[in-house]
Order: sequence, then structure tokens, then C-alpha cells
Amino acid sequence: MIRRLIRSDMGSTAAEFGMVLPLLIMFLLGSIDVGRFLWTCNRAEKAVQMGTRYAVATDMVPAGLANYNFATPGAADTVLQGNPVPASAFGSMSCQSSSGTVTCTCTGTTCSKQDGTVKAAAFNNIVARMQAFYPGLTANNVVITYDNVGLGYSGDPNGSDVAPLVTVKLTGLTFAPMLFSFFQNATVSLPAFSSALTMEDGIGNSAE
Repeated sequence: MIRRLIRSDMGSTAAEFGMVLPLLIMFLLGSIDVGRFLWTCNRAEKAVQMGTRYAVATDMVPAGLANYNFATPGAADTVLQGNPVPASAFGSMSCQSSSGTVTCTCTGTTCSKQDGTVKAAAFNNIVARMQAFYPGLTANNVVITYDNVGLGYSGDPNGSDVAPLVTVKLTGLTFAPMLFSFFQNATVSLPAFSSALTMEDGIGNSAE
């Protein structure tokens, strides 16, 4: 009886299936995670594209730059009326949110009077536009940079003297694979996503 039981192969199929099943589940979840990862990256990329489009067609976040006249006589950064604004007068400005407060800071140059006023509503409107395509992002993930590329001219009566290149960037995003739930609740850091366009009118609150 014992010898027959030892030699019996009944249940071997179930045992083999039990050994292979975890690998099949891992392969299935891994395949789903690859699709979810690509979909997440696609949403993030679309979010920065639409955020940039919205940013160049609506109010500038650094309102001080939008309203500043570089042709003002006697100012430290005075530029002759009608001339392009050089990088020495304005290089670039980066705007971001931290704990609900939006700030804009200069990069590589001193902005003097241009960095005094920030329009937080304009920043939040851009973030809201981006969240329509990637609901998981927050204002803290968004950085908007205004780079002087030599467009525009000093004393422009119809808008900002500088027509900057506007770059919207998403940073600090993470992805949580389902497969990791078997081991630990870990996440994967996503790369930064960015998109850039030249400023258009920079006035208003609608990109239509």
C-alpha cells in the first residue's frame, strides 16, 4: 500500500500547475504594468504639451515681466526703445508652486523690477488645464520657465517687451506597478517631461 502510494503520479498535474502559476501571474501583471507605464508616460507628455499651449496664449505667470517697460528712462536695465531686450537685462525666469505659494525666480541674471509680481491664478489655471489630461499631477510637479530668446522689443505698447520661449516641465512623478504589490508597496520614478513654445499674446484666461 505504501509502495503503491509512493509510485502514484496522481495529482502531479496540479502540483506542476501550482509551481508554474506564480510565474504566470507575474508575467501577466508585468505585461499589464508595461502598458500602464506607457499610458502614464503618454498622459504626462500630453499634459505638458497642452499646458504649454495654454501658457503661451494666456496670462503670463510673472506679471511683473508682462507689465515691465525696459525702455523706461533712467532704469538700471534701460534698453533703447525698439531694440531687442538683451540677456543682460533679462535672461530667464522660473515659476513653481510650493505649499500653495507660487514664486518666480530669475536664472543667470538679476531681474530687478520684473520679478516683483506673480499671478498665481495664471499658474493654477495652467495646472488645472494639465490635470484634465493627467489628473494625478499636482501644482508642486509643475515648473514653468520663461527664457529670453531675443524676440520682442523694448517699449512694446501691445504686450510684454520680451516674447519668451515658454517651457512647461513635469517633475517628481511616480508610477506604482501592480507587480510590486507582491513584494512591497514601491514606486518607480518617472523621467521629467517638458514641452516648449514661443509666447503668443500672453493675455487672457482662455486658450481658444
